[in-house]
Amino acid sequence: MLSPDTIQAGHTVLVRMPSGEQKSVKLEQKGQISLGKFGSFKGSLLFGHPYGLTYEILSPTEIRVMPPKRLDDFGDVDATAETNELIVDDTTSQTLTHDEIEKLKQAGMGTEAIIQAQISQHSAFELKTAFSKDKYKKRKEAKFLKAVTVLEPTLFTVAEHLFNKDHTKMRDLRSDALAHMLTLSNVAPGKRVLVVDDVSGLLVAGILERLGGTGRLLSITDIESPPSYSALTFFNYDQTLVSSCLASLNWAMTDREFTPFVPPPPEEKDVRTDRQRQRVSKRAQASKEVQDVREDLWSGDFDALLVASVHEPHSIIAHLAPYLRPSAPVVVHSPYPEPLSRAQALLRADPSWLGPTVHAPWMRQHQALPGRTHPMMSMSGTGGYVLSATKVYVHRFVQFVC
Repeated sequence: MLSPDTIQAGHTVLVRMPSGEQKSVKLEQKGQISLGKFGSFKGSLLFGHPYGLTYEILSPTEIRVMPPKRLDDFGDVDATAETNELIVDDTTSQTLTHDEIEKLKQAGMGTEAIIQAQISQHSAFELKTAFSKDKYKKRKEAKFLKAVTVLEPTLFTVAEHLFNKDHTKMRDLRSDALAHMLTLSNVAPGKRVLVVDDVSGLLVAGILERLGGTGRLLSITDIESPPSYSALTFFNYDQTLVSSCLASLNWAMTDREFTPFVPPPPEEKDVRTDRQRQRVSKRAQASKEVQDVREDLWSGDFDALLVASVHEPHSIIAHLAPYLRPSAPVVVHSPYPEPLSRAQALLRADPSWLGPTVHAPWMRQHQALPGRTHPMMSMSGTGGYVLSATKVYVHRFVQFVC
């Protein structure tokens, strides 16, 4: 299901720039990776390299692998006598002007040399604490260093990228909440899973990764045509395995009483060309495939239901519950606790459900450096809320089980 460990032509990669921003790039044999002020280079220069390396952009046709930083490079700053009390926070402390920096660039001076020149021309640099000096260097590296890190598009890196890019579009589904959903649903190879995904296909991608190319994933959508999940374009999945696992139906097709309109086939005398015959054959094949998927849904015996949708949670659960097998988990994500609380109350009153619980996933990122390990000061406040419950088999003659 997953791609090889080395970068190859046709792969999609995540490029992390010194500023911390990430960009998704599809590598082509003759393609160019353009990163704005950080420069550009040929994508083919990355072919055959492992993921996770950091490169310095020397020219559009040359990049250099930068050695990783060791723990000793950060230094231990537990004991420091400096303070920032004597520093005057204005622009006069930096005597190196913008025009002089541009001249140094045109003269071919490297990024590290330019940063050292700025440090040497900073009149208050020695008055800074060790913490402030390190932060100053990092700010200058983010501004001038032409270095990028190529990341593999894993479920975690893509979830983080999409969340940081537009968390409202992802309905606050953070990477830790996604992992929580996949754990509660017990998705594994060979399982049959129902999903309602309104988060650009990120939930579908997570389930496909857990299925590993086996089993069945049936997506229920609002549209008649197969959904084009944008999140799936980030992953280098084998498309033949994806198509063998993934199928979709719109909500109307899930109703047994609904009869879709199928145009009658034309008469034989009206089909005169091969192109017309192919069109008629494709239409008949598409109708048959949709009906086969409907029959697959109605056969039931699905092992789990996962939901991240704009629709009311309990109505989705009530509509799809008949197709779940006993002991099947149901996991629903929402950016707000109120819809899940209402669904939890309704499930508690229904003997067909066991242990409906609302979870609040919580994650705090930390900076981990010698002498300065602490929680990050700015990060997302919430990753949404998760409702989980287990379907049980109810028999009218059974009152309790010992």
